[in-house]
Amino acid sequence: MHHQASRAPPLFSPLTTMEYVAPDLPSTKDAASEEEKDVGKSEAQVVSENSKESMSAFFTILAAAFGLISDGYQNNLMTMSNVVFKKLYPDTYTSPVSTRVSNALLVGAVLGQVSVGLICDRIGRKVALVATTALIVVGAILGTAAHATTPAGLFWFLTVARGITGVGVGGEYPASSTSASEAANEKMIKRRGPVFIMVTNFVLSFGGPLAIAVFLIVLSAAGENHLPIVWRVCFGIGVILPLTVFYFRLRMLSSKLYRKGAIKHRVPYTLIIKRYWKTLIGTCGAWFLYDFITFPNGVFSGVIISSVTSSGGIKETAEWQLLLTTIALPGVFVGAYLCDIIGRRNTMMIGFSGYLVFGLIIGLSYDKITKIVPLFIVFYGLMNSLGNMGPGDMLGLVSAESFPTSIRGTCYGLSAAIGKTGAAVGTQAFTPIQTNLGKKWTFIIAAICGTTGVLVTYFFVPDKTGVDLADDDAEFMKYLADNGWEGAVGENDDEVLFKGGLTTVSDEKIAAM
Repeated sequence: MHHQASRAPPLFSPLTTMEYVAPDLPSTKDAASEEEKDVGKSEAQVVSENSKESMSAFFTILAAAFGLISDGYQNNLMTMSNVVFKKLYPDTYTSPVSTRVSNALLVGAVLGQVSVGLICDRIGRKVALVATTALIVVGAILGTAAHATTPAGLFWFLTVARGITGVGVGGEYPASSTSASEAANEKMIKRRGPVFIMVTNFVLSFGGPLAIAVFLIVLSAAGENHLPIVWRVCFGIGVILPLTVFYFRLRMLSSKLYRKGAIKHRVPYTLIIKRYWKTLIGTCGAWFLYDFITFPNGVFSGVIISSVTSSGGIKETAEWQLLLTTIALPGVFVGAYLCDIIGRRNTMMIGFSGYLVFGLIIGLSYDKITKIVPLFIVFYGLMNSLGNMGPGDMLGLVSAESFPTSIRGTCYGLSAAIGKTGAAVGTQAFTPIQTNLGKKWTFIIAAICGTTGVLVTYFFVPDKTGVDLADDDAEFMKYLADNGWEGAVGENDDEVLFKGGLTTVSDEKIAAM
């Protein structure tokens, strides 16, 4: 087919005789499109732009780490705050109130993950990242300054503040993770998995011991007679962490994958569901099961430890809690090491199996093992460590790798949102399970969920170990073209997909679409 350079082909005319031509996506193996863009530019301009892109990719990865560590801190902030509030307001801070305040973050997170996931794809990664950072800062400030004339009013204030924080925290998941995966694919494709894990799940997991360590330092400085100061200072530190990345996010560039592969208009959701329904069942289902287990066990672990220690004091509980969260960290490194060797799916199944093994050990021997507190903490920590190694490390990675760039934020956000729904259900069910069935059943149910997680992972989760994300994007564009979809592609809508491939079109024709 021949046409003049100044004329674009008809946007929606039937082209039944044409074969699909793979779109010129920014594969790490082929820089032809980038070379074409460089024609007409001076060598200094090209070097400057390449340098900016390279620095932006590295800063995107680092900013994801610093942004998600604030998420990890916020996720674990209520662990010791629940213990403090119970001591300060024993009559007001009942189990329903505790659950409401803890769940506020989760409800906000679900809203943030879905909405920001859509913003990531339809508006842009940068807008999403800046918005989530701002929401976390605002929510954390409101939580720190929470005030009311009655304790009940205080906890309603905290519920609202934690909900706003939750929207930002939830939004960080798709915004930071999609950006980090795309940047890592550009700069270190062979080590994309371990790099992604270290700047996502590691910092999220590190937020646990960080929150407890901050609590112990503040408690030691203020003393147990000044607990209101202790919890407010801990909440206030949550304001500082997201501010560390605000400037870098304002200056960041979109990834090459997003600039070339974004679909902002006429998104073909029917075709997307038809192609990715099985993968979505895998990522959503596995994430629901993982968060159903891990989140309530994190939020209420301080209460669990307090009930089995000799004195049940705040400082002793915090010290055991610090040990518990620290034991859980090595699993992150093991998962990062194994994901390229045995694959994402196998690593995730081994991690889910850890819930089966240690959940049954602790659950079936609960009355005896809790009398030996160090042994109980070690086994509890090993269960969490295997959880970090498997689904903790792999869920974000497979959710970022299993979908093309144009819908990565949306599908990642949906998967994470279903996970946080599982966390909310688990948190809501935690106290009734303990009250009606007994404390050991929280661990036995974890074992049942672990078994289900293995099955869901095996049958529904794909393994994209070593696959270039640009190649996946090309296959998705071919799938859309083969199924008759036509529309604007690219961050600036500067190309159009039709049955013959991708072609650059004029702004006037884009506006007319």
